Amino acid sequence: MTDNTTSTAGEKKLGPIRQWIKDHPTIWEFILFNVLSNISTISRFVVTWIGTAIFVAGLGITTPFHFLIFNYPESGNGLGGFLTFLFAEVIAQVVNFFVQMKWVFKSDSSFKDAAWKYAILAVVIVVVNLVLPGYVTSLCQGWGMNAGIAGTIASVVNTLLAVVVSYPLLKFWIMPKNKEAK
Repeated sequence: MTDNTTSTAGEKKLGPIRQWIKDHPTIWEFILFNVLSNISTISRFVVTWIGTAIFVAGLGITTPFHFLIFNYPESGNGLGGFLTFLFAEVIAQVVNFFVQMKWVFKSDSSFKDAAWKYAILAVVIVVVNLVLPGYVTSLCQGWGMNAGIAGTIASVVNTLLAVVVSYPLLKFWIMPKNKEAK
């Protein structure tokens, strides 16, 4: 009688999922990148809820705030909304940095070498995510789409652009694996 867990050479046989992961490591890494990015998204939501409860509802910091590209009128929760966004984004990016470095790319880059590069990427993505939706939404509405669909398309464009830009930069520049470790 043969054992299902070993091959003829005596090596332990992998299950179908583990075998697929072994056969397709780059695809698996890309899947992990997308799925585990949701940890930072959840962090962003939680900090946003807490920040809104503290800065807007609790302390009532709704004075309009306008600075450079940031425009938070009182109806947009003012300074409290900006502070909430700022804290939520910083926490989400810190969480994402460690998730991507340790769990997705399993990088052996030093914190010092990767952190400053990641900070640049994060700032660029945040700025683009603030600026691009206005243009995409206007374009879509100019094509006759309603505000809800136009906003959804703008969110999809933002997400796809962030993935297309950040995945290769994280993999090859910010968090590369040591060549000898492969």
